[in-house]
Amino acid sequence: MNRGRRSRAGAIAAALRRLPPAPEAAMALPWRLRWLPVCASTETELDRWLAAGAAAPLAVIARRQTRGHGQQGRAWLSPAGGVWLSAALPWPQPSADGAPQAAPALAVTLGLALQLEALGLQPQIKWPNDLLLNGRKLAGVLPRLRWRGGRLQACCVGVGLNGRHPLPVGAIGLSQVKPERLTALVLRALEWATVAADQAELVRFQAERRLGPVTAVWHEGRSWQVCGLALDGGLRLREGGQVVELRRRF
Repeated sequence: MNRGRRSRAGAIAAALRRLPPAPEAAMALPWRLRWLPVCASTETELDRWLAAGAAAPLAVIARRQTRGHGQQGRAWLSPAGGVWLSAALPWPQPSADGAPQAAPALAVTLGLALQLEALGLQPQIKWPNDLLLNGRKLAGVLPRLRWRGGRLQACCVGVGLNGRHPLPVGAIGLSQVKPERLTALVLRALEWATVAADQAELVRFQAERRLGPVTAVWHEGRSWQVCGLALDGGLRLREGGQVVELRRRF
């Protein structure tokens, strides 16, 4: 890593140290940070780092991406000024007794919401993996579990958070927050998600309280009312006496 990259990673680490610990977290994670001025995708860079033998917690942060990954394979606009980050989080192994874990997308999105609420903002969660502010898209989360030899190696999460850059229609950014501090807020949110990974009901309950603004969904040719979230992160819908659950698809 050259001096410029080390200084940017160091500035983010310093901003993180100035933030209060994530709620309910006993301590901050021992992050290893890698900052890049530009890359095709932070997710690809993270995969290379893990394939080389690095262990979570890791985060790759780019000033801008040229081919960022969004939901269902869509490209995420990633110019300089936002937070474009992929992280590998230590995640608990599935319980032998089948006890549910928190859905990673909900845990991370909720962690982001809690950090932004500490700034005096009122974000809302748009199922399955977006964060809204004033009804406009502020952030997106794309999680996946990485396995090796039948064991969970890490929970890998891509985060895109709009900041000080030109925005498409329907989006909003946090132009008042410096990029280093904004990145530090994302890392704190990821720490909270790691702590809450084995608290599925807490995550479901807190995320459900922040759901919005959609109250009805068109599904299988009918309009269904949103009636909450399942422990695994599914969206619960009701139509008459029938209840179904939608699952995330990426």
